[in-house]
Amino acid sequence: MPDICALHHAGLLVSDLDRARVFYEAVLGLKVFPNRPDLPYPGEWYELGGGQQLHLMQLPNPDAGSTRPEHGGRDRHIALAVRDIAALKSRLDAAGVRYTASQSGRAALFCRDPDANTLEFVEVS
Repeated sequence: MPDICALHHAGLLVSDLDRARVFYEAVLGLKVFPNRPDLPYPGEWYELGGGQQLHLMQLPNPDAGSTRPEHGGRDRHIALAVRDIAALKSRLDAAGVRYTASQSGRAALFCRDPDANTLEFVEVS
């Protein structure tokens, strides 16, 4: 039986790395992981804390053009913990990023990045 103990990283496909960087760095405030290896495609890695990372990969998307559900909670997604969901809402509002509240009643919301990847943000103490 494997001893799975944490999520190490999640990888998302993006079509325009510069546009994605603006979203993940300027809007969400993520910090770049400085030691991304030399890979044969453009990308960026971000530190999420606790040794966890988010990897952006500028590669062709096999799902391009597919129809996505309006509410991100009904779509494949990654969930990121945040300490202040109100502050995140303010940043998303200022950037004109649409989001929906979690339908479970939790302090959580869903949005999509510029490539329609779904992100969930769950408030933790």
